[in-house]
Amino acid sequence: MKTKKKQVPGKNTTITWLGHSAFLLVSPKGKSLVIDPWLKNPKAPPSALEIQNADIILITHGHGDHIGNGVGLATRTGATVISNYEVSLYFQGQGVTKVQGINKSGSVEIDGITVTMVDATHSSGIEVGEHMLAGGDPAGFIIQMENGFTVYHAGDTGVFGDMKLIAELYHPHVALLPIGGYYTMGPREAAKAAELITPKFIIGMHYGTFPILKGTPAELKKHLPKRLKNRLLVLEPGTPVIL
Repeated sequence: MKTKKKQVPGKNTTITWLGHSAFLLVSPKGKSLVIDPWLKNPKAPPSALEIQNADIILITHGHGDHIGNGVGLATRTGATVISNYEVSLYFQGQGVTKVQGINKSGSVEIDGITVTMVDATHSSGIEVGEHMLAGGDPAGFIIQMENGFTVYHAGDTGVFGDMKLIAELYHPHVALLPIGGYYTMGPREAAKAAELITPKFIIGMHYGTFPILKGTPAELKKHLPKRLKNRLLVLEPGTPVIL
């Protein structure tokens, strides 16, 4: 009798940082997810604008550096956009038809991948010309791959105590945390967030895009407790890592 091969969490899950808060994730079964697709950000590799395949696009909140090139990417690839309800209405207004507007603690399952929206502390207005539209509440996402490997994209946020609940409920293997400061957590706060979440891998984002985003991975490592320092991964834009 054949025994079922045990799935290895994270095996063949690929994460590529595209600069700022934008990431391309490829699941163990080859599904592509793009998060906060500002693909023209100053740190983005040229290949970011050439993405031809996306199954899911996740938008954490309404700011332009997170909606980014999402409308064009969704139109070109036919991906399903997942966001809060208010941002989903914006995408529908731009002609995107495959949109799911959920809310915090809500989940969507697409082709074996489960996406759950969680809290973030930030703002979420949508700039349209000279006007600011209501963008609902900002959020983070828990992304559980087909084999159970779980990625937490914190969105733009400060540290908050309920990150401990995110850890208890979802047990993320990877935490993508903003570290630039000014608009989000800086390294000191992100280190505390990592303590609350205790993932196997810690990846900084939302830093170095502009001079005002001064936090660095080196500073984050300095503030991390000794037991977490070796869990920090420093990604180069456009260079994939397999976890």
